[in-house]
Amino acid sequence: MKKLILLISLGIIISSQTAFAANTRFTNEWKSLEFFRIPATKYAMKGQRVDITAKSSSSVIYHPLPKANWNNTRASWGWQTTQSVPPTDLSRKGVDDRNISLYFVFLDQKTAERIGQTASIKKLLTSKKARILIYTFGGDKPRNTFLTNPYLGKRGVTIIKRAAKPGSFSENVDLGADYRRAFGASPDALVGVALASDSDNTGKTVIARVENLQLQ
Repeated sequence: MKKLILLISLGIIISSQTAFAANTRFTNEWKSLEFFRIPATKYAMKGQRVDITAKSSSSVIYHPLPKANWNNTRASWGWQTTQSVPPTDLSRKGVDDRNISLYFVFLDQKTAERIGQTASIKKLLTSKKARILIYTFGGDKPRNTFLTNPYLGKRGVTIIKRAAKPGSFSENVDLGADYRRAFGASPDALVGVALASDSDNTGKTVIARVENLQLQ
């Protein structure tokens, strides 16, 4: 009987730990942030994947996460680029084109409870409370270089994952460890994810894809 109770208890614990894993789907529920006088990048939402076309363009799409995912500390996804921008210096404004960037947006618990599920990506990008990890396929620095984002200052860190050239890769990242390295503290609530592709500075074309974005 004791063994049965123990097994049931373990099952409940395991169930509660895995219930918060999520496969984040790409649908029209993602909201877009566009920029004045810059053509918008095109994102073709196809459920498990999104196809990206950036022709001298830039824009960001964003998806808030339900509270069940606020404690997630790992992420995985696949991404590929078949047509790439050249390497650029992602630490400088105005020259920072990149094939793909995935943003993971964090807020302290109090602020998350207040605006975490309703704030726009524009508000989050300008919020002093937000901390943002930006995993990037592009740039001119070595893999796993951490850069202060020139638009976010100390609130955002760009992490170079892949070089600016065609290729197909899978990623599995420890958001908690990267957050601690970037900001010197344990991660707050993971309230949303965003995606961007940017080619307006170089005038080039990006053809890319992101698929199977999972949080746990």
